[in-house]
Amino acid sequence: MSLRLFDTATRELRDFTPREAGKVGMYICGLTTQGAPHIGHIRFAVAFDVLRRWLETGHGYEVTLVRNVTDIDDKVLRKAAEAGEDWFALTYRNERLTTEALDALGVEPATYEPRATGHVPDMVTLMETLIEKGHAYAAPDGSGDVYFDVRSWPEYGSLSNQSLDDMVAAEDADPRGKRDPRDFALWKGRKAEEPESASWPTPFGVGRPGWHLECSAMARRWLGDEFDIHGGGIDLRFPHHENEQAQSRAAGLGFARYWLHNAWVTVKGQKMGKSLGNSLEVRHLLEGTRPIVLRYYLTAAHYRSMIEYHPGSLDEAAAAVERIEGFLERAGRRGTIAAVAVADLPAAFVESMDDDLGVSGALAVVHDTVRAGNSALDEDDDEAALAAAGAVVAMTDVLGVNPLAPHWGAGGNGEDAAAAAALEALVRAQLDARQAARQERDFARADEIRDTLSSVGIEITDTPSGAQWSLARPSRGTADPDSTNAALGAEKAQG
Repeated sequence: MSLRLFDTATRELRDFTPREAGKVGMYICGLTTQGAPHIGHIRFAVAFDVLRRWLETGHGYEVTLVRNVTDIDDKVLRKAAEAGEDWFALTYRNERLTTEALDALGVEPATYEPRATGHVPDMVTLMETLIEKGHAYAAPDGSGDVYFDVRSWPEYGSLSNQSLDDMVAAEDADPRGKRDPRDFALWKGRKAEEPESASWPTPFGVGRPGWHLECSAMARRWLGDEFDIHGGGIDLRFPHHENEQAQSRAAGLGFARYWLHNAWVTVKGQKMGKSLGNSLEVRHLLEGTRPIVLRYYLTAAHYRSMIEYHPGSLDEAAAAVERIEGFLERAGRRGTIAAVAVADLPAAFVESMDDDLGVSGALAVVHDTVRAGNSALDEDDDEAALAAAGAVVAMTDVLGVNPLAPHWGAGGNGEDAAAAAALEALVRAQLDARQAARQERDFARADEIRDTLSSVGIEITDTPSGAQWSLARPSRGTADPDSTNAALGAEKAQG
């Protein structure tokens, strides 16, 4: 089965065919860096990281991924004013926090990560084209505002499946110079209370870009007039993505061929956001949760399904990760684990991933393989166990949750392998001594050995084929939104 993706524009599953054979251009709306990122912000990056990995690993495409940084907009200026600091200092600090969060969760770096402030000339060019084609106009009051004329573009509303007459007024700029209240701002003339550093000279007046114009200009600069996939959170479909598509296509650009949108992370049924008081910042969650566990939690649900966060969520994810880790540790003591080739991935895994990135079905295959591998180990069938382990490594690598990946501090080099072999020999000697004590009915000595191993983080499990051991995991920390929200509030904003 070929890769099929749910296209928001057509509202149906479509076979994915790139515009250029062997290559994929993908643009995803990054964060507006007015605050530290919470897990609601970061979910989009994890979801599209899985898509990128599958395009590259599962289908052999060369992917160019552009993830922008919206470092100038109304929210940034408002937050900076409230904090009494320069807007560029605030946005740079939060950009670094976002990068740290993405790195911690194993999200691969974007091919390009452009900032809006670095693309003002591209935005001016796009505005000039739209005005020339009759789809945009400068406000007649000399304010410096420039608006997109929504009634000039008959397809406006097609992405979000809305009629123009049913839409509310655009609230992104003062309506004083608008022909229609639903016209949206391409450029915003500088206001007296705004810092001079937050404005740029243009033929239309001094000011700053509108949010929607930024992404169209950056996508064009780094991916060309037409590209394959545009992604982002479902809350961006309207007005942001609708406006992006309208202004780009009205300018004569092909723009995005497929639109993909991920769902939210919610708390008690409500979208995360400061106004709800239920935000959970990544940096604070990672104080009590291993990064691979948080990554697994954000990966495990289908990207178009809501994730409902509750106090036990991360414990469930930790238990799933530990089952995978425990099996790979056991298998690794029987021989070398080598990831299977893509062509040898389990058919059910491939089928699930090709069906609009069905990660829940794919993870079911992972855990079925773990169970089969553990059974093989219990039966001393090392060949079958190592084959299962190779499949597990390859599958979890696609999903970004491979416990043996160097990113998570495992399986990194020859010294790690030597240390693991030495530990295996030392623990095995203790287990042999424990078994001998039990055979001699010296249960006090057997218990002493077990307690000594437990005190240094070695867990023992008795099985029909003998005692097995594994490393104890760090204690699982679970953040309770009711007790941490005051410190962790951060308003969601992508673009």
